[in-house]
Amino acid sequence: QRQLAESGGGLVQAGGSLRLSCAASGRAFSMYAMGWFRQAPGKEREFVAAISRSGGNTYYADSVKGRFTISTDNVKNTAYLQMNSLKPEDTAVYYCAAKTTFYSTTYYSKGVEYDSWGQGTEVTVSS
Repeated sequence: QRQLAESGGGLVQAGGSLRLSCAASGRAFSMYAMGWFRQAPGKEREFVAAISRSGGNTYYADSVKGRFTISTDNVKNTAYLQMNSLKPEDTAVYYCAAKTTFYSTTYYSKGVEYDSWGQGTEVTVSS
């Protein structure tokens, strides 16, 4: 059974940086396309970033483009979300998600497309 575990959240001042990690166990990580989503208090979950199984294709929400970078390490079975120039509106619980796929270059931006989810890690950006 695949399990995802996020880490790296915390409290940071506006303009600061954090790197979130998502460690995956279970089936071969190289078969996963990965995504990051977030949910702010009182709001619906929203897409943040996605990466294809090959790692060669990425896609970002407009709100984070140019500030966040998604990546994967198939040796460590881990996905990352590097977050720079953080803003108070980035405050949310961040979730990683995995989708088993045979398509190496496809990324997925809809939550319903994913098979597994982590428990989330909280990010708070103070102004």
